[in-house]
Amino acid sequence: MAKMTLDELVEQLKAAHGDALEAVVLHGSAARQQGTPTGALDVLVVVRALADQSLKAAGAATRAWIDAGNPAPLTLTSPEWASSADIFAIEYADILSANRVLHGTLRTEGIRVTRHDLRLQLEREVMGKVLQLRRELQARHGNGAAELALLEAAHGGVFALLRATLRLKDGVDAPHADSDTVAKDVAAKAGFDATPFLALVAHRHGTTKIKDKDAHGVLRGCHDGLQRLAAYLDRLTVDG
Repeated sequence: MAKMTLDELVEQLKAAHGDALEAVVLHGSAARQQGTPTGALDVLVVVRALADQSLKAAGAATRAWIDAGNPAPLTLTSPEWASSADIFAIEYADILSANRVLHGTLRTEGIRVTRHDLRLQLEREVMGKVLQLRRELQARHGNGAAELALLEAAHGGVFALLRATLRLKDGVDAPHADSDTVAKDVAAKAGFDATPFLALVAHRHGTTKIKDKDAHGVLRGCHDGLQRLAAYLDRLTVDG
């Protein structure tokens, strides 16, 4: 069975929400790619109203989109999109820095991500990721295949946090960098070893695959690096 495409997702969302659909937006790393985007595709959906029938109608599209290996679309009402940059600073900084409008209009007037809000959410999210990896290190210890599966699933979330750290330190409008550069820059700032993060990038790109027997070391290295990052963020003072 063929995987759902971006065009198919947009058409099904248009059918589900009708005139209430304000915007469908591709964002994140896929929006930075030239041509047809690859990998997991992050999509923002903005609607003027969210009727229960519309949610039901969009359900089949959402399930097919997830089955195609993508995160569920982030659906916000227009007022929520206009007022939530303070509590979702990481996500908004990512969306505003790179997006591709697939349908409608993405309204950005008056939406601003502050460094104060970004630091607050980032420290919480990084510490949450540390605790998650710590739990999994215990639960999956000795099972290389399970640890590798966790690394593969964690890649996107981990690098979203690293990119947000660069935005926090260098300004929320800091230009995008490739994943290797992001890992090295954040590691230098926070004082941790970038090697396990670079291994994760190489595995994702298929240049050097992580073997099951090596997965524990990479996973432990990512845990320790994020632990140091959490401590760095806790000490960091920002303005704005």
